[in-house]
Amino acid sequence: MNVGLGLPISDPAALLDWARRADAGPFTTIALLDRLVYDNPEPLVALAVLAGATTRVRVQTEVLLAPLREPALLAKQAATLDRMSGGRLVLGIGVGGREDDHVAAGTDLRTRGRRLDGQLAVMRRLWSGEPYGDGAGPVGPLPARPGGPELLFGGFQPAALARVARWGDGFLAAAPPSWAGGLIETVHRRWKEAGRSGSPRIVTQVNVALGPEEVVSDARTAMGAYYAFTGRAERMVEGLLTTPEEIRRAIGQYADLGADEVMLYCHGADPGQVDRLADVV
Repeated sequence: MNVGLGLPISDPAALLDWARRADAGPFTTIALLDRLVYDNPEPLVALAVLAGATTRVRVQTEVLLAPLREPALLAKQAATLDRMSGGRLVLGIGVGGREDDHVAAGTDLRTRGRRLDGQLAVMRRLWSGEPYGDGAGPVGPLPARPGGPELLFGGFQPAALARVARWGDGFLAAAPPSWAGGLIETVHRRWKEAGRSGSPRIVTQVNVALGPEEVVSDARTAMGAYYAFTGRAERMVEGLLTTPEEIRRAIGQYADLGADEVMLYCHGADPGQVDRLADVV
Protein backbone atom coordinates (compact mmCIF):
# COMPACT_ATOMS: atom_id res chain seq x y z
CA MET A 1 0.00 0.00 0.00
CA ASN A 2 1.39 3.38 -1.02
CA VAL A 3 0.90 6.24 1.43
CA GLY A 4 0.95 9.94 0.56
CA LEU A 5 0.52 13.18 2.47
CA GLY A 6 -2.01 15.94 1.97
CA LEU A 7 -0.30 19.17 3.00
CA PRO A 8 -1.87 21.89 5.17
CA ILE A 9 -2.76 25.14 3.44
CA SER A 10 -2.43 27.58 6.33
CA ASP A 11 1.20 28.66 5.71
CA PRO A 12 2.42 28.37 2.11
CA ALA A 13 6.02 29.26 3.04
CA ALA A 14 6.19 26.23 5.36
CA LEU A 15 5.29 23.78 2.60
CA LEU A 16 8.91 23.46 1.45
CA ASP A 17 9.79 21.93 4.81
CA TRP A 18 6.86 19.53 4.59
CA ALA A 19 7.77 18.51 1.04
CA ARG A 20 11.45 17.89 1.77
CA ARG A 21 10.61 15.79 4.83
CA ALA A 22 8.09 13.77 2.82
CA ASP A 23 10.59 13.26 0.00
CA ALA A 24 13.11 11.86 2.49
CA GLY A 25 10.55 9.53 4.05
CA PRO A 26 8.39 6.60 2.98
CA PHE A 27 5.70 8.67 1.31
CA THR A 28 4.82 8.39 -2.37
CA THR A 29 2.86 11.58 -3.02
CA ILE A 30 2.29 15.08 -1.67
CA ALA A 31 -0.98 16.84 -2.42
CA LEU A 32 -2.76 20.18 -2.08
CA LEU A 33 -6.41 21.18 -1.95
CA ASP A 34 -7.89 23.81 -4.26
CA ARG A 35 -10.20 26.76 -3.63
CA LEU A 36 -10.39 30.21 -5.15
CA VAL A 37 -12.17 32.31 -2.52
CA TYR A 38 -10.11 31.09 0.41
CA ASP A 39 -6.74 31.77 2.04
CA ASN A 40 -4.91 28.87 0.40
CA PRO A 41 -2.03 28.72 -2.10
CA GLU A 42 -2.92 28.16 -5.74
CA PRO A 43 -2.10 24.45 -6.10
CA LEU A 44 -0.39 24.33 -9.50
CA VAL A 45 1.91 27.22 -8.61
CA ALA A 46 2.66 25.78 -5.17
CA LEU A 47 3.24 22.25 -6.47
CA ALA A 48 5.64 23.59 -9.11
CA VAL A 49 7.76 25.05 -6.32
CA LEU A 50 7.53 21.83 -4.30
CA ALA A 51 8.41 19.70 -7.32
CA GLY A 52 11.60 21.73 -7.69
CA ALA A 53 12.46 21.13 -4.04
CA THR A 54 11.97 17.34 -4.26
CA THR A 55 13.25 14.55 -6.47
CA ARG A 56 11.03 11.53 -5.84
CA VAL A 57 7.49 12.15 -4.58
CA ARG A 58 4.60 12.73 -6.95
CA VAL A 59 2.82 16.09 -6.72
CA GLN A 60 -0.95 15.91 -6.79
CA THR A 61 -3.95 18.26 -6.88
CA GLU A 62 -6.68 17.00 -4.59
CA VAL A 63 -8.77 18.15 -6.28
CA LEU A 64 -8.20 20.92 -8.79
CA LEU A 65 -11.45 22.78 -9.57
CA ALA A 66 -11.03 22.71 -13.31
CA PRO A 67 -14.31 24.50 -14.23
CA LEU A 68 -12.88 27.68 -12.67
CA ARG A 69 -10.09 27.70 -15.27
CA GLU A 70 -9.72 28.15 -19.03
CA PRO A 71 -8.92 24.76 -20.59
CA ALA A 72 -6.08 25.63 -22.99
CA LEU A 73 -4.14 27.50 -20.32
CA LEU A 74 -4.82 24.75 -17.77
CA ALA A 75 -3.58 22.14 -20.25
CA LYS A 76 -0.40 24.16 -20.82
CA GLN A 77 0.21 24.68 -17.08
CA ALA A 78 -0.32 21.00 -16.27
CA ALA A 79 1.86 19.82 -19.16
CA THR A 80 4.63 22.21 -18.14
CA LEU A 81 4.60 21.01 -14.54
CA ASP A 82 4.47 17.37 -15.63
CA ARG A 83 7.37 17.85 -18.06
CA MET A 84 9.56 19.81 -15.65
CA SER A 85 8.95 17.41 -12.75
CA GLY A 86 9.86 14.37 -14.83
CA GLY A 87 6.29 13.06 -15.05
CA ARG A 88 5.51 13.37 -11.35
CA LEU A 89 2.25 15.33 -11.68
CA VAL A 90 -1.01 13.62 -10.74
CA LEU A 91 -3.92 15.82 -11.73
CA GLY A 92 -6.83 15.19 -9.38
CA ILE A 93 -9.87 16.99 -10.79
CA GLY A 94 -13.33 17.84 -9.49
CA VAL A 95 -16.12 20.35 -10.07
CA GLY A 96 -16.40 21.93 -6.61
CA GLY A 97 -19.56 23.19 -4.99
CA ARG A 98 -18.82 26.68 -3.66
CA GLU A 99 -20.86 29.38 -5.39
CA ASP A 100 -18.42 32.12 -4.36
CA ASP A 101 -15.58 30.36 -6.20
CA HIS A 102 -17.61 30.49 -9.40
CA VAL A 103 -18.64 34.11 -8.82
CA ALA A 104 -14.97 35.10 -8.55
CA ALA A 105 -14.04 33.05 -11.62
CA GLY A 106 -16.95 34.34 -13.70
CA THR A 107 -18.27 30.82 -14.33
CA ASP A 108 -21.69 29.25 -13.82
CA LEU A 109 -22.05 26.88 -10.88
CA ARG A 110 -25.06 25.22 -12.49
CA THR A 111 -23.18 24.11 -15.62
CA ARG A 112 -19.87 23.14 -14.00
CA GLY A 113 -20.20 19.45 -14.88
CA ARG A 114 -20.89 20.06 -18.55
CA ARG A 115 -18.10 22.62 -18.62
CA LEU A 116 -15.66 20.08 -17.19
CA ASP A 117 -16.53 17.50 -19.84
CA GLY A 118 -15.84 20.05 -22.55
CA GLN A 119 -12.57 21.04 -20.91
CA LEU A 120 -11.39 17.45 -20.73
CA ALA A 121 -11.94 16.94 -24.46
CA VAL A 122 -9.83 20.03 -25.19
CA MET A 123 -7.06 19.11 -22.75
CA ARG A 124 -6.75 15.52 -23.94
CA ARG A 125 -6.47 16.77 -27.52
CA LEU A 126 -3.81 19.34 -26.66
CA TRP A 127 -1.81 16.87 -24.57
CA SER A 128 -1.68 14.61 -27.61
CA GLY A 129 -0.10 17.38 -29.69
CA GLU A 130 -3.15 18.12 -31.83
CA PRO A 131 -4.10 21.68 -32.82
CA TYR A 132 -6.50 23.61 -30.63
CA GLY A 133 -8.65 24.28 -33.71
CA ASP A 134 -10.52 27.29 -35.12
CA GLY A 135 -7.37 28.93 -36.43
CA ALA A 136 -5.14 28.00 -33.47
CA GLY A 137 -2.39 25.41 -33.62
CA PRO A 138 -0.96 23.03 -31.01
CA VAL A 139 -0.38 24.22 -27.46
CA GLY A 140 2.91 22.92 -26.06
CA PRO A 141 4.88 21.66 -24.34
CA LEU A 142 3.90 18.03 -24.53
CA PRO A 143 3.66 16.45 -21.08
CA ALA A 144 6.23 13.91 -19.95
CA ARG A 145 3.54 11.22 -19.90
CA PRO A 146 2.13 10.53 -23.39
CA GLY A 147 -1.47 11.72 -23.61
CA GLY A 148 -1.20 13.85 -20.49
CA PRO A 149 -0.54 13.55 -16.77
CA GLU A 150 -2.35 10.91 -14.75
CA LEU A 151 -5.95 12.00 -14.20
CA LEU A 152 -7.87 11.14 -11.04
CA PHE A 153 -11.45 12.24 -10.52
CA GLY A 154 -12.94 13.07 -7.16
CA GLY A 155 -16.64 13.28 -6.36
CA PHE A 156 -19.63 11.31 -5.20
CA GLN A 157 -22.35 11.81 -7.81
CA PRO A 158 -22.94 9.33 -10.68
CA ALA A 159 -21.64 11.79 -13.28
CA ALA A 160 -18.37 12.20 -11.37
CA LEU A 161 -17.89 8.42 -11.07
CA ALA A 162 -18.65 7.96 -14.78
CA ARG A 163 -15.89 10.41 -15.72
CA VAL A 164 -13.29 8.05 -14.29
CA ALA A 165 -14.03 5.52 -17.02
CA ARG A 166 -14.61 8.05 -19.77
CA TRP A 167 -11.63 10.34 -19.25
CA GLY A 168 -9.49 9.24 -16.36
CA ASP A 169 -6.91 6.89 -14.98
CA GLY A 170 -8.38 6.51 -11.52
CA PHE A 171 -10.62 7.63 -8.69
CA LEU A 172 -9.92 9.75 -5.63
CA ALA A 173 -12.25 8.53 -2.85
CA ALA A 174 -12.34 11.21 -0.16
CA ALA A 175 -14.64 9.13 2.04
CA PRO A 176 -14.36 6.91 5.12
CA PRO A 177 -13.97 3.15 4.52
CA SER A 178 -17.63 2.51 5.36
CA TRP A 179 -18.69 4.75 2.48
CA ALA A 180 -15.75 4.42 0.11
CA GLY A 181 -16.41 0.75 -0.62
CA GLY A 182 -19.62 1.40 -2.55
CA LEU A 183 -18.04 4.23 -4.53
CA ILE A 184 -15.06 2.07 -5.48
CA GLU A 185 -17.34 -0.77 -6.60
CA THR A 186 -19.29 1.63 -8.80
CA VAL A 187 -16.12 2.96 -10.38
CA HIS A 188 -14.91 -0.55 -11.18
CA ARG A 189 -18.28 -1.43 -12.70
CA ARG A 190 -18.40 1.67 -14.88
CA TRP A 191 -14.80 0.98 -15.96
CA LYS A 192 -15.73 -2.49 -17.21
CA GLU A 193 -18.93 -1.25 -18.86
CA ALA A 194 -16.84 1.29 -20.79
CA GLY A 195 -14.62 -1.50 -22.10
CA ARG A 196 -11.50 -0.14 -20.43
CA SER A 197 -8.62 -2.57 -20.00
CA GLY A 198 -6.87 -3.10 -16.68
CA SER A 199 -8.27 -1.39 -13.59
CA PRO A 200 -8.66 2.19 -12.40
CA ARG A 201 -6.13 3.35 -9.84
CA ILE A 202 -7.88 3.90 -6.52
CA VAL A 203 -6.59 6.62 -4.21
CA THR A 204 -8.32 7.15 -0.87
CA GLN A 205 -8.11 10.00 1.62
CA VAL A 206 -8.42 10.31 5.39
CA ASN A 207 -7.89 13.31 7.67
CA VAL A 208 -5.25 12.88 10.36
CA ALA A 209 -3.44 14.83 13.06
CA LEU A 210 -0.63 13.26 15.05
CA GLY A 211 1.17 14.91 17.92
CA PRO A 212 0.56 16.85 21.13
CA GLU A 213 -2.88 18.24 21.93
CA GLU A 214 -2.01 21.63 20.43
CA VAL A 215 -1.32 19.96 17.06
CA VAL A 216 -4.66 18.14 17.15
CA SER A 217 -6.49 21.29 18.25
CA ASP A 218 -4.89 23.28 15.43
CA ALA A 219 -5.99 20.64 12.91
CA ARG A 220 -9.55 20.64 14.22
CA THR A 221 -9.77 24.42 14.00
CA ALA A 222 -8.40 24.45 10.44
CA MET A 223 -10.72 21.65 9.34
CA GLY A 224 -13.73 23.37 10.84
CA ALA A 225 -12.96 26.60 9.00
CA TYR A 226 -12.30 24.87 5.68
CA TYR A 227 -15.46 22.74 5.73
CA ALA A 228 -17.76 25.36 7.27
CA PHE A 229 -19.48 25.90 3.91
CA THR A 230 -20.77 22.30 3.89
CA GLY A 231 -22.87 22.75 7.00
CA ARG A 232 -21.31 19.49 8.26
CA ALA A 233 -18.02 20.80 9.61
CA GLU A 234 -18.51 19.26 13.06
CA ARG A 235 -19.14 15.84 11.55
CA MET A 236 -16.01 16.17 9.40
CA VAL A 237 -13.91 17.14 12.41
CA GLU A 238 -15.27 14.18 14.39
CA GLY A 239 -13.77 11.89 11.74
CA LEU A 240 -10.24 13.19 12.30
CA LEU A 241 -7.86 10.34 13.20
CA THR A 242 -5.46 11.28 15.98
CA THR A 243 -3.69 8.09 17.13
CA PRO A 244 -1.25 5.70 15.43
CA GLU A 245 -3.70 2.85 16.01
CA GLU A 246 -6.56 4.65 14.28
CA ILE A 247 -4.38 5.59 11.32
CA ARG A 248 -2.96 2.07 10.88
CA ARG A 249 -6.47 0.63 11.10
CA ALA A 250 -7.75 2.99 8.40
CA ILE A 251 -4.82 2.16 6.10
CA GLY A 252 -5.63 -1.52 6.53
CA GLN A 253 -9.31 -0.97 5.82
CA TYR A 254 -8.56 0.90 2.61
CA ALA A 255 -6.15 -1.85 1.59
CA ASP A 256 -8.95 -4.37 2.08
CA LEU A 257 -11.11 -2.29 -0.27
CA GLY A 258 -8.45 -2.57 -2.97
CA ALA A 259 -7.03 0.93 -2.72
CA ASP A 260 -3.65 1.49 -4.34
CA GLU A 261 -2.77 4.49 -2.20
CA VAL A 262 -4.10 6.28 0.86
CA MET A 263 -3.52 9.99 1.36
CA LEU A 264 -3.11 11.07 4.97
CA TYR A 265 -4.41 14.61 4.90
CA CYS A 266 -2.89 16.95 7.49
CA HIS A 267 -4.68 20.17 8.45
CA GLY A 268 -2.45 21.03 11.44
CA ALA A 269 0.53 23.24 10.66
CA ASP A 270 3.25 21.35 12.57
CA PRO A 271 5.68 19.77 10.03
CA GLY A 272 6.85 17.36 12.72
CA GLN A 273 3.79 15.33 11.79
CA VAL A 274 5.66 14.14 8.69
CA ASP A 275 8.20 12.31 10.85
CA ARG A 276 5.58 10.98 13.29
CA LEU A 277 3.43 9.69 10.44
CA ALA A 278 6.51 8.11 8.83
CA ASP A 279 6.93 6.05 12.00
CA VAL A 280 3.28 4.94 11.75
CA VAL A 281 3.65 3.96 8.10
